[in-house]
Amino acid sequence: MDLRIENLHIHSETEIIHPDQLKSEYPLSQKAIDTVLNGQQTIKNILNGSDPRRFVVVGPCSIHDVKAAREYAERLKQLADQVQDTLFLVMRVYFEKPRTNVGWQGLVNDPQLDGSYKIEEGLRLARQLLLEIAEIGLPTAGEALDLVTPQYVQDLFSWTAIGARTTESQTHRKMASGFSSTVGFKNGTNGDLDVAINAMRAAAHENNFVSINSSGNVAVVRTKGNPYTHIVLRGGSDGPNYDAKHIAQCERHLEHLDLAKNIMVDCSHANSLKDPERQLLVMDDVSQQVLDGNTSIKGLMIESNINGGNQAIPKNLDDLDYGVSVTDACIDWNSTEAAIINMHQHFKKAGLGLEASTALAKEA
Repeated sequence: MDLRIENLHIHSETEIIHPDQLKSEYPLSQKAIDTVLNGQQTIKNILNGSDPRRFVVVGPCSIHDVKAAREYAERLKQLADQVQDTLFLVMRVYFEKPRTNVGWQGLVNDPQLDGSYKIEEGLRLARQLLLEIAEIGLPTAGEALDLVTPQYVQDLFSWTAIGARTTESQTHRKMASGFSSTVGFKNGTNGDLDVAINAMRAAAHENNFVSINSSGNVAVVRTKGNPYTHIVLRGGSDGPNYDAKHIAQCERHLEHLDLAKNIMVDCSHANSLKDPERQLLVMDDVSQQVLDGNTSIKGLMIESNINGGNQAIPKNLDDLDYGVSVTDACIDWNSTEAAIINMHQHFKKAGLGLEASTALAKEA
């Protein structure tokens, strides 16, 4: 009698394409390489103070329609060129969504939005989209949620987030320690800063962990440590944490531990009290702090889409509204564009940009 003692709750196992095979199908062009590297280095320069601009990660809460994502990218690239003197725009291209209980988990996990979970198809769509965006010269940002997916697409991200639910995960901290991109660790869902700060400290050190390599084989990964990490304030169960009082508190906490005072504000989630339109108020407040002389706020995150709000995934996908989020509600493109241009104009008038910095350097 065959008595099973393992995999009792496994329905099936299906092998999928290896990371290096997918990369061979969708290789990086020189233009894409230049976009990714320039994006990574620019954000690092902003964090270390050699670039006077702020970076803004902006885009849909999650990608579910690659056609709409391409259109958003084209619009954002034009806006990025327009405001590049004061702001460095990075498109938010999230393919995986953490869930408190159940729900659609993102394009990679379920690309057809119907519970068919064609993950290999999702990986192909994700890599192809990232390449297309990189080839128009727009850097991208993603969230590292799954522990294997980064092997397929991480080479195309200029900035990476570790979310509030996974920042405390030791495995995610180890994984982040090997990323080439800058990594932003979000504070805990309860608003606690220690979780993110401890993650930053852990990711800065050498780490060893078991994962897969680009050939799909199980391997021990040994990292050098990632010196380019920072905290992302996204509010918590006690309310928002983007105001000057909370920023100062975070600065003191970082300074006490001899960490660089680099802060990013997530204008959505608890900071907007889950009301997408309140993101605009958060942007205004943070912009004013910068105009008042704050130098620790290095970046912003905004959830934005072509059209505002959100929608449930219908049984008939033909009923989906174009350019509307199927996860968290977003502000629409017109509001996004107006708010970013307004921020740019105020920063430019105050001399917070590349032109002013270059002029000062020449005078010196």
